[in-house]
Amino acid sequence: MTDTMTEEVQVVLDKLRPFLLRDGGDCELVDIEDGIVKLRLLGACGSCPSSTITLKAGIERALLEEVPGVVEVEQVF
Repeated sequence: MTDTMTEEVQVVLDKLRPFLLRDGGDCELVDIEDGIVKLRLLGACGSCPSSTITLKAGIERALLEEVPGVVEVEQVF
């Protein structure tokens, strides 16, 4: 996990965080390995039935568009 990529991922997550917080959730960057961003969904997001959609259609899409080298986002528990 490079420091530059970590910083870029954090910037994007910080942009998305208000939307997660509004619904009672949040996310935490756990690791970045070979372009795969590993996130832990917290609060309401951790148990929400729509969390996969939030992860893939929201967070992953934003990271793929804004951070070079990101290839996928995975949820870790």
